[in-house]
Amino acid sequence: MLRWALIFFVVAIIAAAFGFTGIAAGAAGIAKILFFLFVALFVVMLLLGLFAGRAATR
Repeated sequence: MLRWALIFFVVAIIAAAFGFTGIAAGAAGIAKILFFLFVALFVVMLLLGLFAGRAATR
């Protein structure tokens, strides 16, 4: 998922450099959504891993 966010970010940078502002804004929006989704899933999985580790040691 982080790879796709990076790909859309690069597409946005290249599109902005060539003056395609609509495509750049769309790609940047998608990259931002994917990045925050990745961060949210990472935090949830991190917390689940911590709680599962504590439950296994009891």
